[in-house]
Amino acid sequence: MSTDLRFAKYHLPSGLGLHVAEQGPEDGRAVLMLHGYSDSWVSFSRILPLLPADWHMIVPDQRGHGDSDRPIDGYAPADLARDAIQLIDLLGIAEAAVVGHSMGSFIARAVAAQAPQRVERLVLVGSAATACNPITQDLLREVEALDDPIGEDFVRAFQASTIHRPVPAAFFERIVAESLKLPARVWKAALSGLLAADPEPDLARIRCPVLILGGDRDGVFSRDEQEHLATRIPGAIVKISAEIGHDPQWEAPDDVALDLLAFLQSPNTR
Repeated sequence: MSTDLRFAKYHLPSGLGLHVAEQGPEDGRAVLMLHGYSDSWVSFSRILPLLPADWHMIVPDQRGHGDSDRPIDGYAPADLARDAIQLIDLLGIAEAAVVGHSMGSFIARAVAAQAPQRVERLVLVGSAATACNPITQDLLREVEALDDPIGEDFVRAFQASTIHRPVPAAFFERIVAESLKLPARVWKAALSGLLAADPEPDLARIRCPVLILGGDRDGVFSRDEQEHLATRIPGAIVKISAEIGHDPQWEAPDDVALDLLAFLQSPNTR
């Protein structure tokens, strides 16, 4: 297992600067991890030390998030997917396993749709067939009313609403701090872009093995929504864990790490 995290800011051909956490050798098995709404690479920090030292983990702060650049536009899942593809191009990676959480799961699916030959496995965490439901629509109404500076009480309440099992206090404070980096316009653009996107074409283009991980106490996407997603991807493996909320990699990192190991090391039967 590994703890050799390193950080760099990569400038994509589009001119966008992405802050990226990396772990493991550059010639190791590539695993690209895409975080959720208002998060950053920190969202995966509890599981990174539990993964094999010979995997090349690539964990960017996505456009507008964390310490990456915050352009005015380009926040639809298709745009963020192009950023991810440009990043692995820049790193000289021909093929990667892609892990996406929440918003990141929709971006991961868009990566697999835009560049199917580049994605060897897909892991969708805290996901659903569509991001648009009454919960996210209510959130969008709240977000549309935000102004700068974003209030810490709002961010704290939002992030707390996504978890069911308690997480370490120091980790939760880091999550809140990362979300506070986003200006109101990014909160608005990222969520409106996500909810406006049509995910059906992406689902139809997935050709690689897929693992769906979720919790039965997810406050964003219900168990029914998660299981419906599995029906939309033929051959997908689905695991819904008891007493886990929207953030399995925060709430049960050991279990998620074991699930990733089992899935990514299993024979490719698709």
